[in-house]
Parts: sequence; C-alpha cells; structure tokens
Amino acid sequence: MKRYCLALDLINDAELIEKYKWHHAPENLWPQIMQNIKAAGVTDMEIYLFGNRMFMIMEVDDTFSFERMDEINQHPKSVEWEDLMWGFQQAVPGAKPGEKWVLMEQVFKMPQ
Repeated sequence: MKRYCLALDLINDAELIEKYKWHHAPENLWPQIMQNIKAAGVTDMEIYLFGNRMFMIMEVDDTFSFERMDEINQHPKSVEWEDLMWGFQQAVPGAKPGEKWVLMEQVFKMPQ
C-alpha cells in the first residue's frame, strides 16, 4: 500500500464550506464517484478541514497512478462532480494554473 497526501483550499465562505461538507457526508455521496475512485486503485480516502484548508490522505493499491485517476475522471459523472466541486474550491498558493489538489512532500515520519 502506498499513501499520498494532498492539499487544497476551499473558498473562504462559511456557507460554501458547509455545502461542501454536506456533499461529502456519507448519505450525500454520489455512488458513481465512489466507484470511479475505487476503480482508480484508491482503497481508502480521508479529507480533513481546518478553516478553509483541506488535507487529503489517499491509500492506494499497486494499480493506482495519477494518470489513471485523470483518465477515470473523464467519466461524465466525474466531470459533473469536479465542475460542482470547483464552485467550492480554490487552488492553494503555489499551485499551477487549473491545478486542484496538490501533492504534499513528506518531511517527517516517526522512526519505528
């Protein structure tokens, strides 16, 4: 298993942040999006929020690649989801134009 950690900001608006959280509540998730994420090789995903900064942890299997994830995200329902989410999101400082979630560099791991 491999783990990736990514960051993204939400638009700093309390109402939009609550709507974003609503869309990610288990009862509001789009089943096709969850199927697509799993089909990309993601075995677990968590998103944390502080203020308007988000942090995502993805656990992936050996079939996962970001290129494969990009291909799967071309599915019409995924495009619809991503378009909806962009209404809540904004890139973190330093992201490339159009870049959403940015990969974070691991700078510490507690020795075992």
